[in-house]
Amino acid sequence: MAGRYGRPRSVLRMRTVAGQVFLLQVAIVVLLVAAAIAALVLQSGTDSEREARNRSVAVAQGFANAPGMEAALKSPDPTAVLQPRAETVRKGSDVDFLVVMNTHGIRYTHPMTNRIGKKFVGTLGPALAGHVVTEETTGTIGPLVQAVVPVVGHDGKVVGLVSAGVTLSKVSGVADDQFPLLFGSAAGVLLLTTGGTALVSRRLRRQTHGLGPQEMTRMYEHHDAVLHAVREGVLIVRGDGRLVLANDEARRLLDLPPDVEGRQVAELGLDPATAALLESGRVVTDEVHPVGDRLLAVNQRSTGDAGGLPSSVTTLRDTTELRALTGRADLARGRLRLLYDAGTEIGTTLDVVRTCEELARFGAARFGDIVTVDLAESVLKGEEPGAAGPAVAMRRTAVGGEVPDGSLYPVGEPVRFAPTTALGVRLPVGEPVLEPDLAAFSEVSGWQRQDPERARRIVAHGIHSLIAVPLRARGVILGAALFWRSRTPEPFDEEDLSLAEELVARAAVSIDNARRYTREHTMAVTLQRSLLPRALPEQSAVDAAFRYLPAQAGLGGLGGVGGDWFDIIPLPGARVALVVGDVVGHGLHAAATMGRLRTAVHNFANLDVPPDELLWHLNELVTRIDQDEGTDGTGEGPKSPITGATCLYAIYDPTAGVCTMARAGHVQPLLVRPDGGAEFLEVPGGPPLGLGGMPFDTCRLDLPEGSGLVLYTDGLVEDRGRDIDAGMALLRRTLGSGPGRTPQAMCEAALGALLPDRPADDIALLIARTRRLDAARIADWDVPADPSAVAQVRAAAVRKLAEWGLDDEAFTTELILSELVTNAIRYASGPIRVRLIHDRSLVCEVADRSSTSPHLRYAATTDEGGRGLFLIAQLAERWGTRYTGDGKVIWTEQALPDPARVPVATGDPGH
Repeated sequence: MAGRYGRPRSVLRMRTVAGQVFLLQVAIVVLLVAAAIAALVLQSGTDSEREARNRSVAVAQGFANAPGMEAALKSPDPTAVLQPRAETVRKGSDVDFLVVMNTHGIRYTHPMTNRIGKKFVGTLGPALAGHVVTEETTGTIGPLVQAVVPVVGHDGKVVGLVSAGVTLSKVSGVADDQFPLLFGSAAGVLLLTTGGTALVSRRLRRQTHGLGPQEMTRMYEHHDAVLHAVREGVLIVRGDGRLVLANDEARRLLDLPPDVEGRQVAELGLDPATAALLESGRVVTDEVHPVGDRLLAVNQRSTGDAGGLPSSVTTLRDTTELRALTGRADLARGRLRLLYDAGTEIGTTLDVVRTCEELARFGAARFGDIVTVDLAESVLKGEEPGAAGPAVAMRRTAVGGEVPDGSLYPVGEPVRFAPTTALGVRLPVGEPVLEPDLAAFSEVSGWQRQDPERARRIVAHGIHSLIAVPLRARGVILGAALFWRSRTPEPFDEEDLSLAEELVARAAVSIDNARRYTREHTMAVTLQRSLLPRALPEQSAVDAAFRYLPAQAGLGGLGGVGGDWFDIIPLPGARVALVVGDVVGHGLHAAATMGRLRTAVHNFANLDVPPDELLWHLNELVTRIDQDEGTDGTGEGPKSPITGATCLYAIYDPTAGVCTMARAGHVQPLLVRPDGGAEFLEVPGGPPLGLGGMPFDTCRLDLPEGSGLVLYTDGLVEDRGRDIDAGMALLRRTLGSGPGRTPQAMCEAALGALLPDRPADDIALLIARTRRLDAARIADWDVPADPSAVAQVRAAAVRKLAEWGLDDEAFTTELILSELVTNAIRYASGPIRVRLIHDRSLVCEVADRSSTSPHLRYAATTDEGGRGLFLIAQLAERWGTRYTGDGKVIWTEQALPDPARVPVATGDPGH
């Protein structure tokens, strides 16, 4: 063949595979040799430097520690004593110089005597401190390494210095001895490569009968085209029962999977008779075998495979047409199969629109060429369908198949069937309509009167037959399904009409189930949303933003309704509480439990308890919920799953910039610092709520102004295709990518990076950027335990209120402070401290060391006391007691009459 095409063969011809492999091998060898040379040179340089350092340090230390060194340095002429010794050691140790000097760096010895008495060039500071110094430098004799070591006297002080140096050229040269071996090895490999390439090239030419790559490619393309173009199935099976080749027709006739080559025939899922025939290899001629719903004529012959196992070639021909007499039975079986498949492919989700799309897609592929589905507007909203009639507003919900442009109404278009047509008369009462020949424009049915111009376009585009069937479930009309034929030449007939009615009836049940689920799901989501905060409360402690995204609906009736929640709760003293929680599970039970827990958190927060104590109370509540709902009411029924919940509770104080938090089984919060850096806070983790058994710990942090606290539920960072650690790392990278972003922008960035296409779990995200209350809006005084100090505190408070422009509040504040400070002096112990905070309200706080809380009493007319707290309750908008680690704080809040004078906290990063 090579001679025939006039192209001489050569091992080194680049158009041959062998030549290309040879070039690749040569390139690899050259690269390996170059890499080896580079590595050898680098290693030689590294070894030379290391050897120079070791030799110079060893010689210098050995000479410095030699006996009599201290005496020689203190002798009248150190040079006369040390120069001969140094030269002897230098020549014997093969170093370039050995210098002894005093502590000022003046040389006593040197190989060149004219440099004795001059100052040494090098670093001496560390050596004078008792350390060994090695350094690379370039001297008059070239690049070298020198070491300086101290000479320590008997009293431990440095009395002199010794330096030894070695040039790098003296210790190099190892690589030169290895270059001949390296180049010799490379030459040997190239010779072996050349010989191997020549042998492979000759063997390839012998096995391919002299065909070149182009000829072999052309022959393969012709063979493949013919093999897969014939309308007969071709199979080649080896003697060991392994399938070697199957063309496209064989795959279609036997319904073979795509990766059949190389597999055993017994593993292909064929019926036993066909599999046994293919494995036997026996000779057959036109033997008819039923395979599925086909009758196949099989021809099989044995063939010889040179040097290998015997094989057999099998051809298959579809002879189903021979069963024309039994066609009706097959048709009935096919229709039953269609209805069965429709039951598995339509109604796979509890979504009305998607169920309609499944009906349209299935009907277009298996029954009509084009299918349109129209639903009543009320059904799309999940409501009960209204009374049937031609005036019922419907909307095109789904279209299946290839619709010619401008022929049918598109998806989303409102549809009303005209009462002058059969569609407008019969569909609303539940009767189907068959139009076998649309081009006839029958005046009886009058389908064209719905839209005459569109009717002409429908016929012009080749749509020739129509079946319209009402979607009816439980006696109510939900909409209509219309089947159109265009590519299929046969028109619809009565049998097709009955099949369409059965198909639509089954789909209507699924659509109605989806509608009812949509209604119940909407009610559940509405209930859940009503339990979540709709807006953030007014407060000055943080600039906050939140996002709440329910899980996607369709998860077995549970999707879309979950138990994630968040909250921002203003607390006394201008503080704020940040809460994020997650109730295990989905559905109304989880949403109701979430509402109960959120209400409980609000109640416990109003008691102003610390985070760890609040979580303890919440844990007790969840435990009681599980106990109360664990049985069916009789105490004998099966127990429902344990509720289980996680929660993170944080309190931020803008007056001090302090945040305390605790968590119960919740994911760690993220802190975004003002400079843009992000890190997860190590908040001590307690068990999830309801498990109990362990206490909760509190974490206290000092947050810089403008810090961002990111609280979230695990649905944000965990997904089916991503574990929670990877999600948390992605969240940290996303929010730590740049400073200065507002909480709103941070929420959008987090959801943009982590939100999956169909969230399987609820997502609650709360981001708060901390503020600091202006120090000028805070005033505090230490009060001595002396009744006369009450007047002084009142006077100081009045002056501060005048400074703040709150003169109208002075009288009320004086009364409140008089009562609170007097009670603290009379009944409490320890130091007393008074603090005024000018925030959205005027806050008065009196702190003492007593843990006894005052109680509001209603004094009788004859009592002389007991009216103080009653008076405070009447004057203040709110009042209460907050316990601290060393006592308590009694606080009051007075509403400010002018909202325009409410101060704005400093450091608002959102503006």
